[in-house]
Amino acid sequence: MNKDTRLSDVLHVLLHMAQVDQPLTSEVLAKSMGTNPAVFRRTMAGLREAGYVRSGKGHGGGWRLGRPLDQITLLAIYEALNRPRLFAIGYRSDHPDCLIEQNVNAALSETMAQAEALFIERFGQVTLDQLSPATDPHH
Repeated sequence: MNKDTRLSDVLHVLLHMAQVDQPLTSEVLAKSMGTNPAVFRRTMAGLREAGYVRSGKGHGGGWRLGRPLDQITLLAIYEALNRPRLFAIGYRSDHPDCLIEQNVNAALSETMAQAEALFIERFGQVTLDQLSPATDPHH
């Protein structure tokens, strides 16, 4: 099963962007994300639309944060990525005739909805500055 690493990839890139005070090119950031510039730009499109990053073209252009890390939550980034699936668990059939399978689907659905609600709640509590390494060398 392939894992969707977009959230982790984007968080990694955003935290690195916060460490430099100059725009970074799609090529540089795509390399740190382990992808190509076109995929990087497509991945970042929702973040740009939401104002979490800005991009400029031409000489001196590139990507910058659109707001400070303490004003960006995990939930905001998750939503800007169009809420990637949190769970790979699926149903044998979405519309089963079997009563047992209907019960199994209901139990899985209810449990996953509760778990997703916990993720969403926690994602809303964590700002990106909390993920940034401490600048104090003693931490």
